[in-house]
Amino acid sequence: MSRIVMKFGGTSVADLDRIRNVAARVKRECDAGNEVAVVVSAMAGVTNQLVAWCQGLSALHDAREYDTVVATGEQVTTGLLSIALQEIGVESRSWQGWQIPIRTDNAHGKARIVDIDGTELIRRMQFGQVAVVSGFQGIGSDNRITTLGRGGSDTSAVALAAALKAERCDIYTDVDGIYTTDPRIVPQARKLAHISYEEMLELASVGAKVLQTRSVELAMNERVRVQVLSSFADVPGTLVVDEDEIVEKENVSGIAYSREDAKMTLRRVPDRPGIAAAVFGALAQHNVNVDMIVQNVSADGMTDMTFTVSKTDLARAQVTLAEARSQIGFSEVLSDPNVAKISVVGVGMRSHAGVANTMFRALADKAINIQVISTSEIKVSVLVAAEYTELAVRALHTAYGLDGA
Repeated sequence: MSRIVMKFGGTSVADLDRIRNVAARVKRECDAGNEVAVVVSAMAGVTNQLVAWCQGLSALHDAREYDTVVATGEQVTTGLLSIALQEIGVESRSWQGWQIPIRTDNAHGKARIVDIDGTELIRRMQFGQVAVVSGFQGIGSDNRITTLGRGGSDTSAVALAAALKAERCDIYTDVDGIYTTDPRIVPQARKLAHISYEEMLELASVGAKVLQTRSVELAMNERVRVQVLSSFADVPGTLVVDEDEIVEKENVSGIAYSREDAKMTLRRVPDRPGIAAAVFGALAQHNVNVDMIVQNVSADGMTDMTFTVSKTDLARAQVTLAEARSQIGFSEVLSDPNVAKISVVGVGMRSHAGVANTMFRALADKAINIQVISTSEIKVSVLVAAEYTELAVRALHTAYGLDGA
């Protein structure tokens, strides 16, 4: 007997027939003698509608009320799946984040899980009851509903697997594993049998949408084995594991892209000690995450500073910087949402030179201009005009020899 957590995304529970399909998969695990907890997302499209309603009323809406609204999508799914399970003879009950409880901090809209008390769930699972848990949500110290950010159901599932000491966390989605890049852009993309936590973390952080960034970070820290599987086909998936379990390590394992970033440039910023702290401290106070950062060489005591933020944070970032202008002293802010971040990732970069040069040469051959460059030990990212996204991904996938047979 194993204890497992099964997570189903929005497309997997998009309608009643698909919810019945999920129930059948859960029953199969129960019939095999496993203790099962299920984490579900909102039905496909529901969260987008809920978010649109909030934004339609106010671009700078109260994040606490936003959480109250968008958390309802998962509540519906838990109830429907529990009904479907009961209909086929599987004892189950739905659980909302506050009922378990899943405790988070108070960063509404982007909350982080602080603690999960899995005692009652374990007790009930041991008696054969399936726990159907709302992903994406928890409860803050102020006893208000919080949400974990888009894709947060993955994080909920991995955190629950750690709290329940589960054997593994199976993430069911509309793809049958993790590919070298998006197969919709590159039909020759190959499915990976294994990928390391570090590689998956980098891919998730730079745009790969199979797993949410914090879910991978949590899996790596808690050593939760994660398996990515299809909800619609019984085929092998991809295991996300420790690097030591992977024998063959490629120089580059995958190409990721993101169209969810916006570029911001502060013109003529005084080049003095503490200026970066003033800029990014103000943004951090308003929960605006900054990614790629470039500062130009100082001229006449002034410099330009370029960085990227999420498009969803752009309006908040613009307001925050406008309010801090007198303190920082920049001349103007330029914003460009029409950009894309393209990244190459692979643990083999640690021991092989020339990976970045291959990227720059491949993009130059396609006349794609690089606006910003960012690197880590196993990743190189560049910012390009959004119109070149697909061309860049295809060129790099070929340049690194990732095209399948």
